[in-house]
Amino acid sequence: MTDLDSFSALLTDEGPALLASLRDYDPAQELAVATRLRRAYPAELVTAALAQARLRQRAVAKFGAEDAYRMFFTPNGVEQSTRRSVAEHRARRLAELDVRSVADLCCGIGGDAIALARAGISVLAVDRDPLTAAVAGANAVALGLSDLIEVRCADVQEIDTAPYSAPSNAAPSDTAPSDAASHGAVFVDPARRGGRGRIFNPEAYSPPLSWATEAVRGGTGAIKIAPGIPHEMIPGDAEAEWISDGGDVKEAVLWFGTRPGLRRATLLPSGAVLTGRGLPDPPVRPLGRYLYEPDGAVIRAHLVAEAAEELDGGLIDETIAYITADELRPTPYATAYEITDALPFGLKKLKALLREREVGNLTVKKRGSAVEPEEVRRKVKPQGPNAATVFLTRVAGAPTMLVGRPATAVTPGR
Repeated sequence: MTDLDSFSALLTDEGPALLASLRDYDPAQELAVATRLRRAYPAELVTAALAQARLRQRAVAKFGAEDAYRMFFTPNGVEQSTRRSVAEHRARRLAELDVRSVADLCCGIGGDAIALARAGISVLAVDRDPLTAAVAGANAVALGLSDLIEVRCADVQEIDTAPYSAPSNAAPSDTAPSDAASHGAVFVDPARRGGRGRIFNPEAYSPPLSWATEAVRGGTGAIKIAPGIPHEMIPGDAEAEWISDGGDVKEAVLWFGTRPGLRRATLLPSGAVLTGRGLPDPPVRPLGRYLYEPDGAVIRAHLVAEAAEELDGGLIDETIAYITADELRPTPYATAYEITDALPFGLKKLKALLREREVGNLTVKKRGSAVEPEEVRRKVKPQGPNAATVFLTRVAGAPTMLVGRPATAVTPGR
């Protein structure tokens, strides 16, 4: 039985009830559960259902329980699909651009297609893997979106994405629109993993970034890329957006048909957006009372200068993305810490300080240091009722330990 056959078995009359019964099952008890279920169901169906139940449990973190326990997944689909909050953000942007239909190329299990459809956008979802395409189609049905999502199993490079413009004197029947034209916009999510793990060269994506760029260029659309892409590889006619969720950088997107050359950082769930203004690097200045740790999307987008300007701050070192300032200001773009101590690097000194302060709850962060946080925790052995944060970094080129605590700025009028 192929993987596609096993998946198809889950869509039979017995499949949904069996999956519903496994919603809260404990994988540690899988052998006992499987033995019991095989008395009532075919063994192949039980095996497929248990695998799907595990995937659904993993998917809750990305899709939320309400959707995850109705959807279907593949192992790669859970790992590589877009987080729901990010997909919804992208769908909102496309809707704001008055996009009414999208060709979703390399659609995977349909995470983006679902968000687009819920935004009222019709979707042609294309994936060349038969199992993945079948899962995407099943998800459209399971979530009641099949009227807006058409799933096609095909090589995305065979999809015509050329913008279509009928001659002004042409009757509607004179010529047929291309796939891209009939869908208004193009979204491409190239595979960025191979047999050996993550792929860092954009031209080794499947399909390559150069193909995806040509597929989208000339119209409205977006390409999902790895957030670590070198800025010099970003096409000059594209807007580049880095997106974080809860402080973790999730992805980067190249936008076409928006604002060429713009760099932006979008922070979810707040939706705060910082855009580039072409500022020079912030100056290095003496360490102030407060240290600001910029959000990862701000750093990846090379917008630390814009964040520093808003904070009236500077850098602690020309190579380190920590901002220092004398004043505490509210900002969505960075986390603020009040610095109580600055010490030359030395774990004995740090251990003595933490013992004196009775610090048992210790958070260790590093930037520009080869020392691992777990090594610090193991050697200083924090004990006591108090909490502190230690930054292993450089200040004006010197290895330094900064000790402090989170600081919260109060917005005026609140």
